[in-house]
Amino acid sequence: MSVPDYLQCAEDHQTVLVVVQPVGIVPEDQFFKIYKRIASVSQVSIRDSQRLLYIRYRHHYLPENNEWGDFQTHRKVVGLIAITTCASAKEWPQTAERFHGQKEVYSSTLYDSRLLVFGLQGDIAEQQRTDVAFYPGFEECSDVEKRVEDFVESIFIVLESKRLDRATDKSGDKIPLLCVPFEKKDFVGLDTDSRHYKKRCQGRMRKHVGDLCLQAGMLQDALVHYHMAVELLRGVNDFLWLGAALEGLCSASVIFHYPGGTAGKTAGRKPSISQPADAGKRHRPGALTANGISADTSAEIGRAKNCLSPEDIIEKYKEAISYYGKYKNAGVIELEACVKAVRVLAIQKRAREASEFLQNAVYINLGQLSEEEKIQRYSILSELYELIGFHRKSAFFKRVAAMQCVAPTIPEPGWRACYKLLLETLPGYSLSLDPKDFSKGRRLDYMETRR
Repeated sequence: MSVPDYLQCAEDHQTVLVVVQPVGIVPEDQFFKIYKRIASVSQVSIRDSQRLLYIRYRHHYLPENNEWGDFQTHRKVVGLIAITTCASAKEWPQTAERFHGQKEVYSSTLYDSRLLVFGLQGDIAEQQRTDVAFYPGFEECSDVEKRVEDFVESIFIVLESKRLDRATDKSGDKIPLLCVPFEKKDFVGLDTDSRHYKKRCQGRMRKHVGDLCLQAGMLQDALVHYHMAVELLRGVNDFLWLGAALEGLCSASVIFHYPGGTAGKTAGRKPSISQPADAGKRHRPGALTANGISADTSAEIGRAKNCLSPEDIIEKYKEAISYYGKYKNAGVIELEACVKAVRVLAIQKRAREASEFLQNAVYINLGQLSEEEKIQRYSILSELYELIGFHRKSAFFKRVAAMQCVAPTIPEPGWRACYKLLLETLPGYSLSLDPKDFSKGRRLDYMETRR
């Protein structure tokens, strides 16, 4: 991955990723109008279950980021909603072909997809199809939200089947080795029958199942799998995936301790602690039930044992980030983990420790960044420093972002954006442009201080 998502927070690990994109020519204002309605369906209560499924929507997502989906499943595109216009039946075959082409981009990870067609009427539009919805126009689509809810439920069915399938696979020699893109060439020719290799496979799969449990609304089960993954991966010094297991453990614990979220985007999130019907029965430690997890760990005693304390969350974040730092290709993962930890520390009102994470983030090398990416990076650092109450430091990075807007390497300097950002730095430096603040006496005092 080359481009970090600076808006990531710990609770995003609980979400499934759905990409919403236009197909063909769609007016931009109409697209974002429909996108906003789709994105309003951010959580769905699953029928015949007490679980909630949280959805994260993106209208732009780089296919190479999708390749990290086995490492952290919330990065995997599992749903696609395409929006298109079609004026006549003659255009329909080409529209359908474009939709299939769009699906091919994410075909390796896609659970389900939908196409919303606006403008087409007649025999084709009257055909009942589960994956296509026809609307006469952008103003005549009252059931968009209902269709999205049905779509999300279909994603849950696939997610749940994958979770059960992976969780009940206990044969170590048959477990595939999950990899991140840059690792694949390193494992060519390894002895797949060695005990070390099998433990690596088991540890990575345990971590992966923990991710699936977290997305499926089974927080307690996720905590158990993450703990088991940490022990297995620590034993074989699989540091990159050990860092991911620790970060998963942190995310699950953050979701439990802070149900309102750490990013301020959502409110009232409640953890779903899953308890199997036979939780009262005795099982040997590690025995698997129909849900693929030992029942004795889903009880109240397991919650206290497996959930990290608020203080331990930060310590595990530090450990995870130190492991990510060993790999130059994991810079984006390391940076995003720092941002997530800062948001948690902001909730905990531990500003000094948050500033240490941010200081580390400043020095993470992401390779060659475009000028736009540099501006975004400095702007986000400014926002995060503001979040923890470091106003002068926030103003410093905002000024750096402003100067980047008019860097010599930019063909068309953004002077207006530069000016706007510089104005926003003034409060951080305790400066004012209000003439009332500069009476003769105060002006002399100001000049004295400048000397």
